[in-house]
Amino acid sequence: QVQLVESGGGLVQPGGSLRLSCATSGSIFSITAMGWYRQAPGKQRELVATITDGGSTTYGNSVEDRFTISRDNAKNTVYLQMNSLKPEDAAVYYCAAGSWFDITSATQVAYWGKGTLVTVSS
Repeated sequence: QVQLVESGGGLVQPGGSLRLSCATSGSIFSITAMGWYRQAPGKQRELVATITDGGSTTYGNSVEDRFTISRDNAKNTVYLQMNSLKPEDAAVYYCAAGSWFDITSATQVAYWGKGTLVTVSS
């Protein structure tokens, strides 16, 4: 089993920044990719960003050029740097872990964190 614990969510004004963290533990040897998804009330879970163990990244269209995913292998932690936040970025952000071929599909992700709430409001 793999455990994922997110942190770093909170309230931020439009145009502001936040950095989310996802600490991993457990059988992480089985993980070859990690990512972030988000889900706003009444909406489907949406892919935000992914990163493979080789460092390859992908981003959702709505966050590209504003968000950056990174990882610190020594700390078994994945980060999501969010800049120029907009009200439409408000959601619960979930950390995801799995294999590189299924991390981009919410229905195929092997492991999920419990989520951290991001609120963007003035």
